[in-house]
Amino acid sequence: MKCSHFFDFLISHAKIYGFIFPSSEIYGGLNAVYDYGPHGVELKNNIKEFWWKSMTQLHENIVGVDSSILMHSDVWRASGHIDEFNELLIDNKDSKKRYRPEILIQEYVEKNFSNDPKKKEKILSRLHQSLKKKDWIDLKTLIDELSICDPICKTKNWTKIRHFNMMFRIKNKKDLFLRPETAQGIFSNFQNIIKSTRMKIPFGIAQIGKSFRNEIFARKFIFRMREFEQMEMQFFILPEEEIKWYEYWKKIRLKWHLELNLGYREHYKLCNHNHLAHYASAGSDIEFHFPFGFQEIEGIHSRRDFDLKNHEFFSKKKLRVFESFFESERNYIPYVIETSLGLDRLFLAILSSSLKKEKLKNDKTRVVLKLPYHLSPIKAAILPLVKKDGLPEIAKKIFNDIRIHHRLVYDQKATIGKLYRRQDAIGTPFCFTVDYDTIETDTVTMRNRDSMEQKRIHIKEISQIIEKETGLKKVLKKLSYFI
Repeated sequence: MKCSHFFDFLISHAKIYGFIFPSSEIYGGLNAVYDYGPHGVELKNNIKEFWWKSMTQLHENIVGVDSSILMHSDVWRASGHIDEFNELLIDNKDSKKRYRPEILIQEYVEKNFSNDPKKKEKILSRLHQSLKKKDWIDLKTLIDELSICDPICKTKNWTKIRHFNMMFRIKNKKDLFLRPETAQGIFSNFQNIIKSTRMKIPFGIAQIGKSFRNEIFARKFIFRMREFEQMEMQFFILPEEEIKWYEYWKKIRLKWHLELNLGYREHYKLCNHNHLAHYASAGSDIEFHFPFGFQEIEGIHSRRDFDLKNHEFFSKKKLRVFESFFESERNYIPYVIETSLGLDRLFLAILSSSLKKEKLKNDKTRVVLKLPYHLSPIKAAILPLVKKDGLPEIAKKIFNDIRIHHRLVYDQKATIGKLYRRQDAIGTPFCFTVDYDTIETDTVTMRNRDSMEQKRIHIKEISQIIEKETGLKKVLKKLSYFI
């Protein structure tokens, strides 16, 4: 299936089966904003739980925080976001559309010079040099020399290139902003957390939360949105141990992704940043092979003491660590290694790599969502073979007895074949079918989603099998060996 066709299929599947809906759809929708449906929110919460336990449960020196979305405007002055959190943009006067100039150039080069690697490399090298030197005039000149047209109206009537701040401003007596990242809530609570937990360097603070960015180039479904969720961890260290911990977290985070089993190792790349954020001294991206190519899914940065030093200056509060070593004392601002994972991007990576169309032996096809078992929204389905002869009552009793332990579904609204297909489509790992033999032997048919193999098990084994095969314990134990 071609990439564009698969992506359309993915978006359709996500809506039909209750994973992702366009926001405010009854009013025509809102560009680059989406809602998570019944199965989507379960999958999303499972991803969060896996990440959270991997951070705070497997690492004894990482604690959590949940900071507010609205923060004092001086937080964003100290962090540099008011002055530095900008995107380059260029407008087309005819279409009235706004674009990122580097994206216009990159897409033009990919389309027109894919068979001429030397020409392609020459243009991209010039692009990177212009960005590095902040030479916006040369960037505009390059667009003109390549005769790049607006994708919509096909004209070359471009404005000058200029900066555009990406924060959403809330008008108030004093300007407030919707936070563009979750990290600053961690830094502003640094002393509170040290005092309340008595944590010692090195230690980390983890957070999951919403962020908001006025994206110029929001697109690609949930890959780039204006409202999104981040899973971040800031790890505070001795300044002299910067490289040690930077390399450590690159290794650990890549290992975490590989344990998701979303495909071959070749589906991931660890790439060094060519253009660092204003707060970073070193940075790497873990890139994943999405249906539209390799793109960033998680960033690992060394923020050094940029944030705490600035907050100390702006707030006039000491944000330092005081430590005693035998007869000496040390007073310093720790360095920070950041890991920042986009929850929505990870959701898309999992969904896109799991969705399959499979040809069966009878020349029919099935759509199956081969999600990692421990992330599946529904862990198991309890199904009666037919809607009579007491089978629904037995199935419902099994469901009621074990649903307190697992996220289950009970369904009797179609034939057993159609029930299996629906569970395949939403990614349910196991189906347990109550049939006439159940009445005599207290056994049910267990069907595996991936292999479609069936075998008989005793009713008493159902809960144990679900826990063993779909619980987090097994994968967390495996991860613990690498920490």
